[in-house]
Amino acid sequence: MLYAEVDGRGRRLVLVHGFTQTGRSWGALADELARDHEVVRVDAPGHGRSAACTVDMVEGARPLGDAGGTAAYIGYSMGARLSLHLALARPDLVTALVLLGATPGIEDPAERRARRHHDEALARELEQVGVAEFVRRWLAQPLFAGLDERAAGVDARLENTVAGLAASLRLAGTGAQEPLWDRLPELAMPVLAVVGERDDPFRARAEAMTGAVGPNASVAVVPGAGHAAHSEAPKAFLTLVRAFLARTGAGPDA
Repeated sequence: MLYAEVDGRGRRLVLVHGFTQTGRSWGALADELARDHEVVRVDAPGHGRSAACTVDMVEGARPLGDAGGTAAYIGYSMGARLSLHLALARPDLVTALVLLGATPGIEDPAERRARRHHDEALARELEQVGVAEFVRRWLAQPLFAGLDERAAGVDARLENTVAGLAASLRLAGTGAQEPLWDRLPELAMPVLAVVGERDDPFRARAEAMTGAVGPNASVAVVPGAGHAAHSEAPKAFLTLVRAFLARTGAGPDA
């Protein structure tokens, strides 16, 4: 079972956070969406109050679907990969899919093996230094250079445990995930891949991913933002997401 909090009324949205975050990390974005939607904020496997749920991406799709039910799913980074797994495993539950900073996985076996070794090294580092120091080092990566202290949401990240985060790295890291590129054409629901303008590697992946999905998928770019585009430029992110929800029938009830 995944811990989840529900706010608002209307068509359901499920928000799935990134690595080292919790459902609370969505902050004001969740509050804004809850003005006219029912918003479900989950703590992903290995995170927050779901720390004891230690599963891989394939196994994690079931508890995510149990917690979220039938809804439009909005996932960020690790949460996008988990949402993608759910959309492939239980397309009946996913009415629309927003993937921010997403990848369907690493196709090259050697690269995937190298990433798995890297994730294992990170897990060992975490076990040595603890959550607070690991989070500090994690956020110091160039990937998060656009985040100020407030947008980084450190307090929510410190709710995590060493055991939960280490299990997430080992079981659900990109290195442990089997690539899903060849399954992307199975996605029949509307798909929006959102990416920050400065997040070059993920921008290329977003374009390749939507091309593989087909005409029901599109890319939206958040101007001036990096990997954590929803935290760096929340108003611009919300504008793009709301427009997508409206044109796919997942917007506010009339």
